[in-house]
Formats: sequence, C-alpha cells, structure tokens
Amino acid sequence: MSTRWKIFAALFSLCVLHVGARAETDNPDGYRFSGPVSHGNLAIYFVHGSSRGGLVPLTLQEAMAKKVVEVREIGRVNEVQIENVGDEEVFIQAGDIMKGGQQDRVLSSSLMLPPRSGAVSVASYCVESGRWSARSGEDSHIFSSSNAILPSRRAKLEMAGPAPARPDGSSGSRQRGIWNSVAQIQGKLSSNLGAPVAAPQSQTSLQLSLENGRLEREQAQYVAAIEPQGEHDNDIVGYVFAVNGKVNGADVYPSNGLFRKMWPKLLRASITEAISERDLGNAPALPAAAIKEFISRAAGAQTVETHAGERTRILVNDSAKVISLESRPAAAPASAWLHRSYIAK
Repeated sequence: MSTRWKIFAALFSLCVLHVGARAETDNPDGYRFSGPVSHGNLAIYFVHGSSRGGLVPLTLQEAMAKKVVEVREIGRVNEVQIENVGDEEVFIQAGDIMKGGQQDRVLSSSLMLPPRSGAVSVASYCVESGRWSARSGEDSHIFSSSNAILPSRRAKLEMAGPAPARPDGSSGSRQRGIWNSVAQIQGKLSSNLGAPVAAPQSQTSLQLSLENGRLEREQAQYVAAIEPQGEHDNDIVGYVFAVNGKVNGADVYPSNGLFRKMWPKLLRASITEAISERDLGNAPALPAAAIKEFISRAAGAQTVETHAGERTRILVNDSAKVISLESRPAAAPASAWLHRSYIAK
C-alpha cells in the first residue's frame, strides 16, 4: 500500500471512530427507534432497548381494580393520599387521572409505591373545576379508578415545573392553566366529533369527557390499526408520538413488561390528542431519525433536580424545544430510574 493510501486509511478510521463516539453520546442508553405506525394524523414510533430484570410492578390502574391500593381524598386540591395495602410494588405515572373524590385529579409525578407502603401523600391537580362534593353514586372520600392518562401536551407542560403554592393550598396560575387546557381539549373534541363531550353529571370533568361514547368509537379505529404493533417485539421499552407531523411527546420505561402494561392507556391518550387536533390537517410522518433527535435534544440541557416527596427524585432537563423528566427512588442509583418522559414545547 502506498504512503498516500496509508494516510487516507488512517484518517478515515479516525473519522469513523469520531462519528461512533458522537452517536453513543447522543444516545447513551443505546435506544433504537422504529416506525412510524400511522393512522390518520397520528404517528407512533417505538423505542427499543434492554429490559431491566425482576418482577414487573402493578400499574395504578391494575392496583385500584384489584383493590390493593386505596386513594383517599384529604380535602386539599393539590394533594391526595395513596396507600398500597398489597404485597406487590405499584407504579404511579405522572398524568394518571383519578376519578372520584370531591373532584377528579391528575397526579403530577411518577413514583413507585412499595408493598404495605403506609399512607403516602402525592401531589395532584384538579381536572374538574367547580365540583367539591360527591357525584351521584360516588363516595367523596375515595377515588374509584385510574383508567386514563392526561391527553394534553399543554397541561403536561404546566405540570412539568414547580409553582409556588398559595395559602389555600392551590397552585395559582398553574392550576388555572390546567383548567384552561381541559376546557380547550373538551372544546376541540366536541368540534371534531360533531357532538358535545361534556357530561351532564359534571360539565368540567375531563375524565367523564374521556368516557364519551362517540369519542370511544372514534378511538377504536386508531386502536385497531396501531395497538397490536406495540405488542410484537419484546424489546420495546417506550414510544414517541407525533400529531400532524410534529412530535408531541414520549414515555420510556426500564422494561418491556412495564411498557406493555402502560401501552393501552398511553395509546388512548395519544389518540385523544390526535382527534382533538385533527382540524389542523394531516402532514407527512417524520422519519425515525427525527425521533432520535427529539429524545437526545434534552440531554444537552442543564439538569435540575427536584423532589416529589421524600421517596422520589425528579431530574429535569429543560431545553429550548423539549423538556425531559426522569423519576428515580430517592436513595437509589441512577440505574434504578422508574420513568422517563419527554414533552415537546
């Protein structure tokens, strides 16, 4: 080999090494992305990665259905009390909607409840303005179910950062922003479905709107086209979704088992957002490379650590275009993270 070609080969190998190192930095967890799987104006991309071993916890939805978790009203808008009375861990996700109590709530942080946890206070926001009493046939002291995830990017952004509390225990402008988001999504759904989704029992209840029969029938078409695709591969640990050709958000979990448990609930929330935004028209789906960029974009931002009670740390990376939140048990190492969420700005 000539001296010129030896020099070229050496330079080429350095370039290859440099590109490989950069890719690893952009994607430190080694995630692989596939998709899109599309229906209408909704595109779903799957996040593939290794799964953590061990037992898969119950979701809050499962635990409440089994009656091994009790969620109690304590008379404060921005706080509920949750107790795991069972023998399995229970995963709670930021965005879980609680039905019942004196008003429906959404939980604002992801955490793991250990078996026999005792009573734990969890931060919440109201997603049903005005009501502060029992609905017909319900117990105002407890919450009955958690079958839906908050289907609003705007509301998720409202919850993503801290807000100073007022003396009455409410969070002021942040709570008003979430009420406005609820009203907005109700209005858009009503317009795009051609019928009001607000329930006569409580016009402001987001949960009751999500139980609207017309909405559920419309969702079924998306579910039939997309849901089975999330159950094919055993290395899917998360998903990213885009509406009208723009990335909306993502959720990633430490195992395929936990993702599969959350997948139906997550998908229906994404479908609801897509239906509410359908008036903006369809746009071409993004390539998978754009999804990788979305996930990695927040990594370059400064990390700010907050706490959700004594049990959970939240690591927040807030960049110009995306905010990411990673939940970890307070005393656990970084490898023991519970949930990663990404929200487009």
